[in-house]
Amino acid sequence: MKELDLLKKAWKKDNTSFEQLSEGTLYNMIHKRSSSIVKWILIISILEFIVLRGTDLFMLLDEKYKKEMVVAHLYNFEVIITIINFIVLTFFIALFYKNFQVINTGSSIKKLMKDILNTRKIVKYYVWYNLLLVFFSSTIAVYFEVKNNSRINILFTKHEGLFIVVGVAIIAFSLLLFWLFYKLLYGILLNKLNNNFKELSKIEFEE
Repeated sequence: MKELDLLKKAWKKDNTSFEQLSEGTLYNMIHKRSSSIVKWILIISILEFIVLRGTDLFMLLDEKYKKEMVVAHLYNFEVIITIINFIVLTFFIALFYKNFQVINTGSSIKKLMKDILNTRKIVKYYVWYNLLLVFFSSTIAVYFEVKNNSRINILFTKHEGLFIVVGVAIIAFSLLLFWLFYKLLYGILLNKLNNNFKELSKIEFEE
């Protein structure tokens, strides 16, 4: 019996070590996955910035587009919005980079959970900023086109109700397209981060 008790104690001791090792290994895996996800968020935001903001610059420098915007009294607005966008989006990219560095050097379950929540929050702010910008820009563009484009203004005077419906539809469609765009780009990554957070919560609760 004495030897059996000693074996039981040894088994319990080994089993505890095994659980600790498993938790440590699991944390390392989740930490590595989370760091990789945040890195991809950073990469995608940079690529998005280069493509979309590059397109903005190209259009602003295009003479034909510039003339159309001047006629509609929208060119100065476009320039101001582009500058603001450059500043704000650069700030968001800097935050994504900072989050990547913070998560990459994480040292505990609680810290990693906090960093994941913070990353998800910043990405949501980023998406909301872009959607609000689309709404604001589309609304202003439709308004000035109707007001300053003589042909559109004549049609608007004759079919005011129809134009309002079409204008609202254009804005709603633009928002839907951008929402789907961001849902595809960042939604999958945020869901993966959320799954990592849940797994970390289980480890934290078991401890």
